[in-house]
Amino acid sequence: MTLPSRQTLLLNLACLLALLWLYGGDLWDGIRARSAEVSAFLAPPPVLWPAVVLAATLVVLGVGVWGMATDRAEGFKGYRLLPILLVCALFLDLVLAENRVPLDTEAVASLSLGQFQQKAQALVRNGKVPADPDILRPAVEELGQPPYLVRGERVRAWSLQVRRDCSGPVAQAPGIEVGTLLYCVASEGDRAWVSLVGLPAGSRFGMPAVYSTEGKPYGVVIQEVPPEEPLEEELLPFEGRETPPSSTDSGLSAPAPTP
Repeated sequence: MTLPSRQTLLLNLACLLALLWLYGGDLWDGIRARSAEVSAFLAPPPVLWPAVVLAATLVVLGVGVWGMATDRAEGFKGYRLLPILLVCALFLDLVLAENRVPLDTEAVASLSLGQFQQKAQALVRNGKVPADPDILRPAVEELGQPPYLVRGERVRAWSLQVRRDCSGPVAQAPGIEVGTLLYCVASEGDRAWVSLVGLPAGSRFGMPAVYSTEGKPYGVVIQEVPPEEPLEEELLPFEGRETPPSSTDSGLSAPAPTP
């Protein structure tokens, strides 16, 4: 068996590993997301496209092996097919990526909590946060869909669970469905902590858990926002008025004191 040059072998090996890593991983994610209890995707990853690329990879690899088995020279075009396949696949991925939503699961989860915080704080009255689920429900319904899949299906809507007499955010929520906002009201009623049930940050698959970062629950606080203090009178901006010129600015000196 006559082998091509070392440079050609290393190039083909690098392209083969890149194709297996990129599209093999995509295929595995797509298959697993359709059966996992919870997966952190806005939509099920495609399986057809990575399967096609992997099938083409096997065909191209077979052509290269056949070329080496039949003692093809260095100029055999079959030795160039793996790099060409990798470049074409990445180019098509780049074209298709233009129509994809750039947001990921963690970004959508954070935005949803921030949006709920704004709407809930507008309902604070006399220093007391709202604790009635019926009052909070309209704010929940405006959040859209949670950014998680349950066995391959996108969770349809957020739900709300109100807890009372809390001293901090909920850290664990066994048995709670994905896409649930945990609204935990302090015993004084002056604030509430809001977290959500999904997956910890950085996890793509798993069981339902409180959304957390670095092992700590991630959420927002609902409380009365103090009004902005008005500017002092001398600091208020002047509109439509001009500051009278000083004696120094007009070129006149102040009169000397009478002895």
